[in-house]
Amino acid sequence: MLPLPSRRPKQLFLGPLEQEILTIVWDLGAVTVRDVHERILQDPDRELAYTSVSTILNRLTKKGWLACNKTNRSFHWQAIVSKAEAQSLQAHAKLQEFLAVGNPDIVAAFADSLDATSVAKMSAIAQRLQAARSAREERS
Repeated sequence: MLPLPSRRPKQLFLGPLEQEILTIVWDLGAVTVRDVHERILQDPDRELAYTSVSTILNRLTKKGWLACNKTNRSFHWQAIVSKAEAQSLQAHAKLQEFLAVGNPDIVAAFADSLDATSVAKMSAIAQRLQAARSAREERS
């Protein structure tokens, strides 16, 4: 079982355009504004200003998702949180939100309505959780 990553963005949830641009950065690695802008404009139905891409890249940097490096006269951005780490952090946050309901009857009613595939996944999660806890206890 993988632990939560130690690097955590300052703000976890992103808007749709921020998420789209972050996905492009994950796909391309180190990017310039032009790289991202050209990728978005590959869709003939899309319009987005070059300056908007720059703004979003800077916003993602301030939120702790990207790092910006200046080389000569150009800026390059790259992700400091991997896609897998982001999925782990977002899943954890959603689980915490769900459990914050705090009412066991609501959580139980939700769990009771799950289909067989979801129940099987929940069982697998419970088994992994028990194995991880057992392994931790053995090390102590």
